[in-house]
Amino acid sequence: MAADYVPPFIAAQLNHLLSHFPLTLKVEQMWSGSKHYPGVVDRFTLVIPYCLDFIRWDVIYDTESPTAAPDVVFGLEDEDFHPFHMEFAEGQLDLKPSKNCLGDWNNKDPTRLLALIQYLRDQYVSYQRKRVGKVDDDRLKFEISTVVSREGIEMQISSGSDKPEEVRFSVPLMDMNINKLVPGCPWRQNQKIFLQVIYPVGRKYMSAPSAPRLKLVSTPELKALFSIEDVKLPSWLDGMCLAEYLPQLEESLEKQVLEAVSLIDVRRHFIEALACQFGRPVEADPVFCRKATFLAASGVFTFLVHLIIPTQFPKQQPALLLQSSQHFNAYMAPIKSRIMTDYPWSPRWEASMMAESIFEFLADEALNFKRQLNEGQLQ
Repeated sequence: MAADYVPPFIAAQLNHLLSHFPLTLKVEQMWSGSKHYPGVVDRFTLVIPYCLDFIRWDVIYDTESPTAAPDVVFGLEDEDFHPFHMEFAEGQLDLKPSKNCLGDWNNKDPTRLLALIQYLRDQYVSYQRKRVGKVDDDRLKFEISTVVSREGIEMQISSGSDKPEEVRFSVPLMDMNINKLVPGCPWRQNQKIFLQVIYPVGRKYMSAPSAPRLKLVSTPELKALFSIEDVKLPSWLDGMCLAEYLPQLEESLEKQVLEAVSLIDVRRHFIEALACQFGRPVEADPVFCRKATFLAASGVFTFLVHLIIPTQFPKQQPALLLQSSQHFNAYMAPIKSRIMTDYPWSPRWEASMMAESIFEFLADEALNFKRQLNEGQLQ
């Protein structure tokens, strides 16, 4: 038996889970638990996004009983999480999901692990919400009552020996399909923006409680279009609650996202203006128009001009980078210049004037770049 062999039925279920789960899952580690076949990998740790953080669950198959459903081991901090024995409000047990997920388990069905993990995560959301609902804090109880009906909201209690107890909310913002706003969108998952809200757990209701800690978080791919770091959060006024704060935040965000989408065309026109000076680009980002590469020459010296165009263009100017097509370092990698943003620029200029400014700047800079290459100053 080859080392680190994953049985086909486990591989099929795991690959289907990673490909089709609505959130991005990761496998942190895989190992073997078989005494008789130590090279057979039949268990792994899943890293699952939850409340803008991660939870880790161990999925335990038994290679020697391949038709048996896997066990799932939760974290030590969730020892009270019993997903197949969670009670309804009426006090009756929810036995139907148990039958669907595990009672008629079929190891030949690649979709079964996906259904199981999705069910367990849904139950985990309910479990954490119930835990938060039991916190003895009047302000938190009020805040929860005003936002609990919002779809997709997640919450979690965190505490430790070295920090006070606090409750963290993850609030999805804007009922907007950002993917559909971007022509030719390459994103497989829907892009989202969340507000992370962290409340310290108190015991007394104050007439003017302090503002919670607030932070915007987005799906990683969204940075190609829109930078969360550039957003200034609205002020939290005295006596304000989360339900009052969210509408003005969402209105501001929606305007900024729509503006970011409109800037794609502004960057596209800029690249077209550069083509009038440099010729057709060797390569360009056709979706977000954030990058473009042109082939240029200074006498017999030919080089590539790379442009990195920020999302805040034209408020922020592009960065330029030159790359020799004739000089290589000791590792046979092309030699590149420093990143340059010290050329004449105004966001008020027309695209043609911006392109002309860059072209004229590079006429001199190319000579400096060539001289540094010949003198061995660049590696």
